[in-house]
Formats: sequence, structure tokens, C-alpha cells
Amino acid sequence: MKRREALGLLTAALPLALTEARAAEPEWHDIDITGVSPSLNFTMQATPDGKQVTGADYRGVVTMLYFGYTFCPDVCPLTMQNVASALASTGVEKQDIRFLFVTVDPNRDTIPVLKAYTALFGPNFVGLRGDADQLERLAKQFRIAYSVTPSSDPVKYEVTHSSAIYVFDRQGNARLLVPSMASQNPDIDGLAADLGRLAKEKPSWTTWLRTLV
Repeated sequence: MKRREALGLLTAALPLALTEARAAEPEWHDIDITGVSPSLNFTMQATPDGKQVTGADYRGVVTMLYFGYTFCPDVCPLTMQNVASALASTGVEKQDIRFLFVTVDPNRDTIPVLKAYTALFGPNFVGLRGDADQLERLAKQFRIAYSVTPSSDPVKYEVTHSSAIYVFDRQGNARLLVPSMASQNPDIDGLAADLGRLAKEKPSWTTWLRTLV
């Protein structure tokens, strides 16, 4: 058999092999977005000291990405508290998972403010702060909507943002979308199971196949 013919047969067989591999895998509790969302890629300042980091700095750990702001009265703190509860039940080491809190209100959320805020939820939480261009670019990558209407009157200072959490595997690939941890009935146990599974997951031939199909 010629090399070109062999490659053609392999390419034709890949979708079937991938379908069979996925069928053998258990269902995720959260939304599987493998292969349909971009990998983790950004450049921003991070807590605790404002050092510049990129998405590559979080290769090797399971990473969650969330957009919010520290002055948020309810959704953000509830989301992060529920995530903290899930992290406590994953059964994996704390250093294996990171939660990246990207502020959509960098005018008020300085690095010291972000440091103090994320510290309230535990060592897995990291605050990220970018300039307007960096923030807009990252939000567009993941179709995150947000708006900020500044005002000298705190009551009239308005901020809105999407509440979904993206979850990336150790290779930086987008794998799961968590709709909202601030809903009335958040699936905290389900998130814990998914995070634990990703943390224990090792790159396999099925992961390689996903990049080709």
C-alpha cells in the first residue's frame, strides 16, 4: 500500500475512532466544549505582585477562567465561594488547579485590591488585571459580554458581565463551560467531580485525535 493511500485510510478512520473513544468516556457534569473554543492565551498582570503572566504560565495545571469585579455585590462572591467549596471536594492537590479572576473593572480593581479579594477564597484563586485592549481581546476570544459605566457616585457606578466559567486542561485546551455557579441550584458536586477528573487526566491518543478532527 502506498504511503498516500495509507494516510487517506487513517484520515477516514479518525472520525469513527474519535466517536468510539468519546462514547466510551463518561459524561461530564458541565458542558463539554472540547475542540470548539480557543485555548488559553492572554497577557496580563497577576496577583500577588502585579507580575506579567501569560496563558503559558498556567500550562501543567487545570485552569478556570472567570470575568468579574471585586465590587460585585452578589454574583461574583457567590460564584467564587461555590467554586471554593467544589475545590475542597476534588480530592487532588491544591497546586493542581487555579481559578483566574479577570477583572472587567480595572479602574477600581488595582493589584492590591485584587490580591486582598482573591485571598478571601483561598490559594487557588489568582486575580488578573489587563489594560482596555488586553481585556477586550480576551473577552472576545471567549465571547464574554461586559460593560462598565463609571460614576463619581458609587450607587450609579454600573458594571455588568457574563457569569460563565471556562475550564482548561493541563495543556491549556478549553474543555468545559460551567454555566453559572451563582444559580439557585449550582451543581457543586458535579463541578468537583469534573475538576478532579481533569486534574487526574493524562494526555492520550484521544486528545491527539481531537486536534485533528
